[in-house]
Amino acid sequence: MAGDNPEAFCENYLLLKPEEASFFDFFRILFSSDLESKKFCNTGGQGGVITGFSHRWIVFLSVLLQKILFLFTKPLAAVGNLVELLLNYPSANGGLFHLLINLLTGKLVRPDRTSAKFTSFVGSIDKRIELDKSITRGSTKYSASLAIMASKLSYENQSFIQNVVTNHWKMQFLEFYDFWNNNLKINTSAIMIQDKTAEPNLIVVAFRGTEPFDAGAWRTDVDISWYEFDGVGKIHGGFMKALGLQSSTGWPTEIPNSPGRTFAYYEILQKLKTLIKENGDAKFVVTGHSLGGALAILFVTILIFHEEDTLLNHLEGVYTFGQPRVGDEQFGEWMKGKMSKYRVNYFRYVYTNDMVPRLPYDDKYFLYKHFGPCLYFNSCYKGQALEEEPNKNYFSLFYILPKILTAVYELIRSFIIPWTRGNDYRERWLMKILRITGLTVPGLTEHSPTDYVNLTRLGKFIYPPNKNRKQI
Repeated sequence: MAGDNPEAFCENYLLLKPEEASFFDFFRILFSSDLESKKFCNTGGQGGVITGFSHRWIVFLSVLLQKILFLFTKPLAAVGNLVELLLNYPSANGGLFHLLINLLTGKLVRPDRTSAKFTSFVGSIDKRIELDKSITRGSTKYSASLAIMASKLSYENQSFIQNVVTNHWKMQFLEFYDFWNNNLKINTSAIMIQDKTAEPNLIVVAFRGTEPFDAGAWRTDVDISWYEFDGVGKIHGGFMKALGLQSSTGWPTEIPNSPGRTFAYYEILQKLKTLIKENGDAKFVVTGHSLGGALAILFVTILIFHEEDTLLNHLEGVYTFGQPRVGDEQFGEWMKGKMSKYRVNYFRYVYTNDMVPRLPYDDKYFLYKHFGPCLYFNSCYKGQALEEEPNKNYFSLFYILPKILTAVYELIRSFIIPWTRGNDYRERWLMKILRITGLTVPGLTEHSPTDYVNLTRLGKFIYPPNKNRKQI
């Protein structure tokens, strides 16, 4: 929950406010173990003492990156708007040929960002909108395949989403949300759809992930602020804020109405309660890619924290794709115990060298830990269940060459996969450009939804039996 008076609900916390950090503050971080006296830090209990240079170095990097992103918020958004606009000019004008004709005749049509044809940058990378017809309801792959497609779709505008859900998926479009966040001053977005043809009915809640040109979302990703909840453990502050943490009360069971401002957890909670009340047999899944995956598992965390037994009994599963770490080891143990109690299915997918699941850093200072098995898939889409993805902190000299070789293979694969797997897997020119950039920054391109869609369709994986799991 974010920050004005966290003492009311949390004794130990570390909240970074990089927008208030001066140039000299960056260097003070490296040489002072006391952050409590710094104006860019709001600390309590053990949160104010940072021991060890490595620990201070990570704080330094977090504050520096957030400061840079804060300064470039508007320029980055402007570049993103321009790029998306240019990418949508062909479709708005009926294709490249008609685009040239319209340009020459002065009849150029400007893309409408709110139209059902306008695609985001993520959507322009991977134009697939149809569900895989070979994966039918009742298949072991169905929920995961639907979850990643809903997660990918959540990056689009409301008209686009509604058209796809209604006319292509033949499902019911329920909600498109833009939630307010008092602390980050950014929106948290999510969608809700329902498959009424499934028995029982299946509701999907998909949180939007980190958009490439959204500096606010990237600030959330690199923010290492945390809150320590008594008996639960430390939880990532940025993700908690994005989900709707209340500044002075934490996670109360109810909050007063605030006209024009809704908070993610509370709004979705009430909508799910209404839907389950109307259809007592319905099930629901929570999903998200990247930041959206973090919000998905933390949404379930708060359901457990509030002991929402009825909803938890209707929860079919949590599906996350390229999800970053959200808490420390104590929190992970607490969650494993609670998920076992409520028999929560938690599927955390990681594709090869994707760097985001390897953040924030898992070291002896911050102790951010994943919990539950990692469903890890290599570049051939062969999966296995692991305790932790290989190269858990990404930055390892030992893995540099293997990562580059994998990126080279993925670039080659992008040209031949239509011939080996079918035309539905043909990669667009934009994705091929990103594959080339992946040669210099391996793990960045692997984070796009494209490979996660592929692995849910093509992946070969047998999940180990677990007596605590509900049947899907």
